[in-house]
Amino acid sequence: MTYACACTALRKASRAVTRRYDEALSPHGLTTVQFAILRTLSRLGETPLSPLAEEMVMDRTSLYRTLKPMAAAGWIAVGDGAGRTKLAVLTPQGAALLEKAVPDWRRTQAEFEARMGPPTWAALQAGITAALNAVQS
Repeated sequence: MTYACACTALRKASRAVTRRYDEALSPHGLTTVQFAILRTLSRLGETPLSPLAEEMVMDRTSLYRTLKPMAAAGWIAVGDGAGRTKLAVLTPQGAALLEKAVPDWRRTQAEFEARMGPPTWAALQAGITAALNAVQS
């Protein structure tokens, strides 16, 4: 029996799924990563960048690089916090963009879940959680 490399298999699936969600969000000028950041900031409120990177499971450099054009577009604001801490917050413009993009995200999510079928979708969610726990513990 041949075993697939977990990293290769997950990255391959991630690229394919990301491509589909990026297509759905492109009319809004958003990538999947940007959408996820907007949703996370919407949920968390003003957040220091290091905890935001941890929440997104991103390295700080990648997060900062992603935030720069988002701040330039006015979707988020990044400012000073206590000491050397930088804080990110969703702007009203970012909240409005998120509200417009959510229906396209929901449609894509529903299509993805329907194509997989509920049992496979549930198993995938459990597998992803297990994979994250395995590498983060």
